[in-house]
Amino acid sequence: MSDDVFTLGSAAFSSRLIMGTGGATGLEVLERSLVASGTELATVAMRRLDPTVRGSVLTVLERLSIRVLPNTAGCFTAGEAVLTARLAREALGTDWVKLEVVADERTLLPDPIELLDAAETLVDDGFTVLPYTNDDPVLARKLQDVGCAAIMPLGSPIGSGLGIRNPHNFQLITEQAAVPVILDAGAGTASDAAQAMELGCSAVMLASAVTRAQEPELMAAAMRHAVEGGRLAYRAGRIPRRHFAEASSPVEGRAALDPERPAF
Repeated sequence: MSDDVFTLGSAAFSSRLIMGTGGATGLEVLERSLVASGTELATVAMRRLDPTVRGSVLTVLERLSIRVLPNTAGCFTAGEAVLTARLAREALGTDWVKLEVVADERTLLPDPIELLDAAETLVDDGFTVLPYTNDDPVLARKLQDVGCAAIMPLGSPIGSGLGIRNPHNFQLITEQAAVPVILDAGAGTASDAAQAMELGCSAVMLASAVTRAQEPELMAAAMRHAVEGGRLAYRAGRIPRRHFAEASSPVEGRAALDPERPAF
């Protein structure tokens, strides 16, 4: 593990790429993609999974020693999400939950009121709550204040592949956050993941960008390198943006040339 450890809740990870498992064309493709991604944490949708069935995505994750992060995808109210999280705790023996409470099926955008209500209830119930939220700095601060272990703002709607539509809001969220900020939803290609990391995100969560790519395994590898590259660039510190050119060579000590008497 490198010296740049990603700490989330009570756990530490060497990979900053969190993978979703939905949308894959088959378990073999999913497994190869997970290996290529280097992830150590992957989400599963509890409302679409039977934990008692062998040979499911849970078997793949167990074989690869990837930690399971149950999510509440498909929930539209705080009550549904809290019940799903509690069922996941009973079935999988984990108090970690990626909390999703969406407003409608067309946009799949988070419902901020139901989300905050569910987050507060689950935190009080001892869960490590990782909420999928809007790119709203105020809501992000409120989720942090009720005790969420991370903030997971969307770059753009789930599965849209539109990337980060409002980088300024992401910067506001990362600047004020005292918990990890994780891009969740909207990444379409590797440059989107790199941008998130350069904006100060601690990690990237994605699914469709890999599982629906023409070559999922190849895209998973691209995402892995993009996250690592973006993180390095963030730590290195980019140069300021300028309106005008600035020569890379110093002006001081430059030879004075006489156009009437060439030096050679």
